[in-house]
Amino acid sequence: MAEAKPSFPWPAGKRAAVSLTFDDARLSQVDRGLAILDARGVKATFYVSPANLARRLEGWRAAVAAGHEIGNHTMTHPCSGNFPFARANALEDCTLERMETELLNANAECDRLLGVVPTTFAYPCGQSFVGRGESLKSYIPLVAKHFIVGRGAFSEIHNDPSFCDLAHVTGLDADGKSFEQLKGMVDRAADAGAWLVLFGHDVGEGGHQVTRADALDALCRYCREEANGIWIDTVAAIGRYVSDKRRP
Repeated sequence: MAEAKPSFPWPAGKRAAVSLTFDDARLSQVDRGLAILDARGVKATFYVSPANLARRLEGWRAAVAAGHEIGNHTMTHPCSGNFPFARANALEDCTLERMETELLNANAECDRLLGVVPTTFAYPCGQSFVGRGESLKSYIPLVAKHFIVGRGAFSEIHNDPSFCDLAHVTGLDADGKSFEQLKGMVDRAADAGAWLVLFGHDVGEGGHQVTRADALDALCRYCREEANGIWIDTVAAIGRYVSDKRRP
């Protein structure tokens, strides 16, 4: 493996940073994913839909106790009405005032159920707008106001830690990928001294919106091997570090 010469000062001489994130508080994240992460000593970030927490509440409380991060994913997961499932909850019909209520209510519900107030956020469907046409507005400034980091989705490239917008960091899709594909993404980030944020949904054997359990396990082992020079941690931990290093 070629030795990288990153310009950003990652801690302990690390070459790059990786964050594993999972959306929606799906059952398989508790039933399958947590055991893999905990066995490998990896802390992940879970962007939860509060309505789903009750289905595995004790499991989510155990995740918090184990050091995993709980992040904000809004109360009702509004996305573009071009998705049929979101037509009645469309971003095109949303306002900045309603979106701020979504963010604050989701934080309050996570605090009520899990005793934690999220400090990072993931944009549902990776979309960061409200309204349409001449009235369309970005809600990235709202995320910047309330959170350390906002994570996008379906991006094309890792984050340059010295340049990226922490309110809208890139997120690359881990669902359906083999370990070799994920390893390639990590290695490219390491060569650039970058921060790679991966996102997935379910954890299992394969299928739509499923991070492969075997690939997740192998990726955790790879990132934990000291010789590979990867800092793998939560979005909040790495985001705080980046923010602190970028301060004058």
